[in-house]
Amino acid sequence: MSDHDIDARTVRDLLETDPHTLLVDVRTPAEYESSHIPGAINLPLGRVDAHLERIVTDADGRLVLVCQSGNRAGQCRDKLAGAGLSDTVVMNGGMNAWEAQGAPVVRGRQKWALERQVRLVAGTIVLTSVLVSLAWPPAVALAGIVGAGLAFAAVTDTCAMGMALARLPYNRPYNDVDIEDSLSRIGARR
Repeated sequence: MSDHDIDARTVRDLLETDPHTLLVDVRTPAEYESSHIPGAINLPLGRVDAHLERIVTDADGRLVLVCQSGNRAGQCRDKLAGAGLSDTVVMNGGMNAWEAQGAPVVRGRQKWALERQVRLVAGTIVLTSVLVSLAWPPAVALAGIVGAGLAFAAVTDTCAMGMALARLPYNRPYNDVDIEDSLSRIGARR
């Protein structure tokens, strides 16, 4: 845990004592729809770059960044800090930690988390390439490529497959109304 991370219990205390604290959930809209912290806004990591200047200009008060486990929230914090917004912290352990302590959660229509989608796609590609390699041996190379990609993702703490899946319609809002609402709530705390 870095000095820019806080635990879920501290986030709960902060929400109760500081009205200028805003929870920003950077998971995909599908993940947010499945479950999110009451009062959190959804601003998917994949959309932050397109609105970075507005976020930095409009932000007033502390932003607590949340994702499923903390990785994407950390990436978001780094982007915001690089653009000059320093009053952001990451909730260590993300939604996993929040739910583990029995904190309140808004539940909606259940959709698969991005990490689960990555496991499905990677596993399917590996299985298919191994089965195809029984008839055409060079196909096993695809399984090796996926394995190398997963190892690289673990070492670098990034995931190209996850970033690609986040762009699918299933993981995106139906329109920009939700993004606009989230952006306006960042500046509405003034």
